[in-house]
Amino acid sequence: MKILLWHVHGSWTSAFIRGSHEYLLPLVPGRGPDGRGRAATYDWPDSAREVPWDRLRDEQVDAVVYQRPYEVDLAREWLGPRVSRLPAVYVEHNTPAGDVPRTRHPLADQSDVTLVHVTHFNELYWDNGRAPTRVIEHGVPDPGHLYSGELARAGVVVNEPVRRTRVAGTDLLPRFAERVPLDVFGMKVDGLPYGTYEDLPQHVMHAELAKRRVYLHPYRWTSLGLALIEAMTLGMPVVALAATEAIEAVPPEAGVLSTKVHVLADALAEFAGDPERASQAGKAARAAALARYGLDRFLRDWDRLLSEV
Repeated sequence: MKILLWHVHGSWTSAFIRGSHEYLLPLVPGRGPDGRGRAATYDWPDSAREVPWDRLRDEQVDAVVYQRPYEVDLAREWLGPRVSRLPAVYVEHNTPAGDVPRTRHPLADQSDVTLVHVTHFNELYWDNGRAPTRVIEHGVPDPGHLYSGELARAGVVVNEPVRRTRVAGTDLLPRFAERVPLDVFGMKVDGLPYGTYEDLPQHVMHAELAKRRVYLHPYRWTSLGLALIEAMTLGMPVVALAATEAIEAVPPEAGVLSTKVHVLADALAEFAGDPERASQAGKAARAAALARYGLDRFLRDWDRLLSEV
């Protein structure tokens, strides 16, 4: 099957394009948001093929995976009238914003395109209207048990921490840094008053992150950060805000979740000071992540849905 999708969410796409299909990734001049093509910092298989937007009309397309409302218009413009006959699904990566109990999804008034949520929390909190919904939880390629925890520091992964201050919990970092030194990985993290590692290739970031004693997930409002799951698969213990889907993803033996910042700060300090406890919690985190968010299950779920539509 040839599947058209946009490179929107690097980590999610990195898992999705590891299936048994061919994946067509639109490419626009300058690699802007309408067509980034292949990722620069992920190792993607050859089956993920970037196609210039003006050549898509010449491609066979068997299904379309939308991730942003306006992609429907792009597909109509780039593929022509046949797009109306193509099977399609829409992946919603995000938690609702605004007046959350009343936030209506852009696809809520139609019933032709299945709306796929990446967490049960999202499916519950969005107003999906009459759109048919499905939850396909995240899947991550297993990077291996890389954890050494040799550095008594906490690792954080967050993209654009300044712009997303409240959402990502960046405003809480000074309170955590009072107890344990922090290293922040991600996009546009340079300039923060911590150790910062910007735009590393994924395998390099994983290797560096795994040297940190504990993983900190300070997000207030996110679907379920894939970086959290990846840290767990590395074998890292987790300290996280008990918000959105994190309470489902992290079992008690794998770390500490709370809405009390002082409890989380204490947990960071305890893990940083006790390498053996940190290692044992990290092993539990890895086992839990592989059991629930394994790549094989994720790809099976997607194959099942694609065959249905």
